[in-house]
Amino acid sequence: MITEAVWLTKVVLAHLITDFILQPASWVNDRTEKHFRSGKLYLHGLITGLVALLLIGWQYWIVALIILITHTLIDGWKSYQKNTVAYFIADQFFHMLIIAGCWYFTFLQWGDVKQTLQQLNTDAAIWKRLTAVVFLTAPAGILIGQLTRQWRDKLPDSESLANAGKWIGMVERIIILIFVLQSQYSAIGLLVAAKGIIRFNEKDRPEIKTEYLVIGTLMSIALAIIAGLITK
Repeated sequence: MITEAVWLTKVVLAHLITDFILQPASWVNDRTEKHFRSGKLYLHGLITGLVALLLIGWQYWIVALIILITHTLIDGWKSYQKNTVAYFIADQFFHMLIIAGCWYFTFLQWGDVKQTLQQLNTDAAIWKRLTAVVFLTAPAGILIGQLTRQWRDKLPDSESLANAGKWIGMVERIIILIFVLQSQYSAIGLLVAAKGIIRFNEKDRPEIKTEYLVIGTLMSIALAIIAGLITK
């Protein structure tokens, strides 16, 4: 008998294979142009359902049918939307939501979910890590922005530079937090070195811009390390 974890992993794998590997760009273009009149849309949905059925077994044919229908509807809806990151994330979210729902109604009982939620609600480690992650996203970025304002205000392209650095900094701090929680401090050194090579090797960079980037990076790294140590 297939276990819950293996079953869920196989369905997610089927989605990844069919949505990103077995779907040519020409099919996506045809769907975007013709929407629900596109034969490629229905062919893609059929392949998605068949691959899921192949991986999880014929006894779960209802799940495969649900995935086939919902996948087709979601992709058809997306074909009317603009090609933006927000709609891409929404599309994948809806697909994963359907998969999670199928998994829930196939295996889980409400009593199990209630017990898990109660355990999570009283687990101090989870809440401390969640707090650290939230702090290292927007709050830390705003703090660093305030502390580096005197340098940023002197740059002509300050707004675009700050917006790009905001997302880079968030990812960087989360990665460093994970390294600290796993006591992989040497990996932090490799990350800092790699970023230094990529970011600070440009020529013809104004001195004030270099100072702004270096100070902002050091503040970002320091906040992530401190947050990780406090969490531990």
